[in-house]
Amino acid sequence: MREHVAQCVEPMEDKILLLEEGKTGPDAVREALDVLGLSHLKLGSAQITTLLDMFADGITPVNQDLVTALLRICEAHRRFLLTLAGALNQPRPAISAPAPAPEPAPAPEPAPAPEHAAMAPAGAALLQDIEQDLEKDVEKHPEQHPEQAGQGSKQSISSIRVPTERLDNLIELVGKLMVTFAVLSQSGTRGASLSASTLSELDTVITGLQTQVDAIRLVPLRQIFLPMNRLVQSLAQKMQKKVRFNVTGDELALDKTIVECLNEPLVHLLRNALDHGLESPEDRAAAGKDETGIVNLTAWRKGDSAFVEVSDNGRGINAVRVRAKAEERGLVEPGVELTEEQTIQFILSSGFSTAEKVTDVSGRGVGMDAVANAVRTTLGGDIKIANLPGGGSSFTLSIPLSRSVNEGIVDALVCRVGPETLILPSRDVLEIFAPHEADLVSLPDGGETVSVRGQIFHLLRLGRHLGFAEDNADITSGLIVTVRMGAVSAALFVDEVLRQQQVVVTGFTVPVHEIFNLPILGFGMMGESDAMVLDIEKLLGSLSGV
Repeated sequence: MREHVAQCVEPMEDKILLLEEGKTGPDAVREALDVLGLSHLKLGSAQITTLLDMFADGITPVNQDLVTALLRICEAHRRFLLTLAGALNQPRPAISAPAPAPEPAPAPEPAPAPEHAAMAPAGAALLQDIEQDLEKDVEKHPEQHPEQAGQGSKQSISSIRVPTERLDNLIELVGKLMVTFAVLSQSGTRGASLSASTLSELDTVITGLQTQVDAIRLVPLRQIFLPMNRLVQSLAQKMQKKVRFNVTGDELALDKTIVECLNEPLVHLLRNALDHGLESPEDRAAAGKDETGIVNLTAWRKGDSAFVEVSDNGRGINAVRVRAKAEERGLVEPGVELTEEQTIQFILSSGFSTAEKVTDVSGRGVGMDAVANAVRTTLGGDIKIANLPGGGSSFTLSIPLSRSVNEGIVDALVCRVGPETLILPSRDVLEIFAPHEADLVSLPDGGETVSVRGQIFHLLRLGRHLGFAEDNADITSGLIVTVRMGAVSAALFVDEVLRQQQVVVTGFTVPVHEIFNLPILGFGMMGESDAMVLDIEKLLGSLSGV
């Protein structure tokens, strides 16, 4: 086993010894870090990660101390592998809880020198010195270590890690509890033995439990904001730009699914700000600006929405150039008057790019359209682009705080459409409106629009669209439910709105979406009955041609 371990560790030491011989280019440093596994470390501190990047990029010069430290890592690898194999000579006992002093016994023979001491003399010697110092400290003050351990055990734990699987199981249990409550509350005379106070208490417990479950899922944006500092500094160095990166609002806590989905759009926006937004130091100096540009990443909450903004103090967005590119691609007809705000929105179009050449940062035909799709489709939010008055641009993401309704407990609107009952997620509903005949306008293409408090919506008769029998052809005998997903909205005509309640959404056990082209998310359990949950995103996507 020792021979096998030696065969694994020797190539590591050879890479490091090449650095000691003067071969200290960035490629040699990266190879040494890769072979030691340091390039794949996930560190919580952006500053420490930046130090590793500076070392890998050749900014930090290689000296004898760094070589010694790397050799110590090789020695740690060797000791770790030998310990796993049970072949390490005389492993030391744990220092934090030393065993009582035994009766006098012959002193153990010193451990043999490491097998590769000739190749790593400094690392092995330094490691032995540390071990000897620790052992001497235990011998001199053996009574301090148990006391310190006891003090550490009294400290309260402010946070814990909860596996996602355990959270999902907890959410499932809460859903079953809620369904049971719905069955009891809808049982009528069969539940007469249960007093109203008992049901009220059960309702309070379920509501509190659901609130706690939702709170467990909240994670601070700091988890994805911290690595962004490394990204910005690395890109700035690659593009030879000077940048000061400011982060505000990283303490804002959002649902973990939202935080996970935000990571990729933010990476695109920051790359765009550094590549397109900020000028080179020479151009900034020629324009009378500070050579160091500023990129801001800001998050805040307002009402039921969270906002994340990426802004810079660069050159801003050239609306004339964007307009020319849009006309070239046929996105707008020449001569059509558009405001600057309307013009720069073309950046969000699929494959739209104003980069003159393709690099590993921009000009690949993807980027801003991916951001728009992720924000609008996955998160159900929206994105706004604006040029700042003092120069620069801002990209603001608005995200609803409600959790995804693909699965879990959601507030819903229960409606009747013909003989069927449908569930509409409340987060997508704007309002319920009783229309008049004068509010309806028929279009030449057979479509219909309806005016809701002065705002025109495309009217979609759900019974006709889904193939259900229509009980009421007269619009005044039904209700209008206006819905919105991102920038797309519509008015849904239903026969009756039954009630608003919480439902448990579960997915299909068979690939229904591959068989039927219906805008249905899954089953919504409401107690003694269940119904189909309408997929507002897919429904509005079919109307807008997305």
